[in-house]
Amino acid sequence: MVRKSHEWPNEGELIVGTVYKVLNYGAFAKLEEYEGKEAFIHISEVSSGWVKNIRDHVRENQKIVARVLRVTPKKGHVDASLKRIREDQRTKKIQQWKIEQKAEKFLELAGKNLGKDLDTAYKEVGYKLMDVFGDIYGAFESSVEEGENVLIEEGIDETWAKTIAEVALKNITPPEVQITGYLDIQTYDPNGVEIIREALKAAEGENVTVQSVGAPRYRISVTSSDYILAEKELKDVAKKCIDSIIAANGTGEFLRELE
Repeated sequence: MVRKSHEWPNEGELIVGTVYKVLNYGAFAKLEEYEGKEAFIHISEVSSGWVKNIRDHVRENQKIVARVLRVTPKKGHVDASLKRIREDQRTKKIQQWKIEQKAEKFLELAGKNLGKDLDTAYKEVGYKLMDVFGDIYGAFESSVEEGENVLIEEGIDETWAKTIAEVALKNITPPEVQITGYLDIQTYDPNGVEIIREALKAAEGENVTVQSVGAPRYRISVTSSDYILAEKELKDVAKKCIDSIIAANGTGEFLRELE
């Protein structure tokens, strides 16, 4: 159960549910993101085509993504539709839900480290993280990229912020960026081939790869979790190669992009 910070979904919102009852005129599903809430999908909202047998389209225990049509708390459920969603929207919503399930596990772990259960974690910090960062995973991801201070600056308790950042660092891999540049290098030294080979070999490293595009052009790729640092490393590597070639009576030029 991934919990939302508000009690009922909004009209037009996409929701994830688990079908628990199928009748001839419609189906009922428990909402995964709204504790104790459910949706009703009328048979006319199951498919865009004619539905002869509703059980050909929905079944008990099936995970569904539906669009909220009406929210009427007095009825005890929302009216929803299965047919008013594109396939790409359905796929994206399921992916988001799975990510938030993972985030809830992270929140539960952070709470456990502080001797608090999940309910308490939500009350003390979880709902606030949703309001500030949009979702819980976004908060954990931000703490990986910018540290615990990004949470503290948003009013998150320092003890919670530190624990969240620690859990995030252990469980989330920072997103990587890869940037590419090109070197045009040549030398007329008798040992020119060996000189170029050694210069390129010296440029390679854990985050740097060099490939031949076709002499005298070579491609340099740098992988990093920080775009600015990657740009700097790319330029430093290119300069190191060019300086080495020029020292051997050659020429070199760095191209960020091919013209």
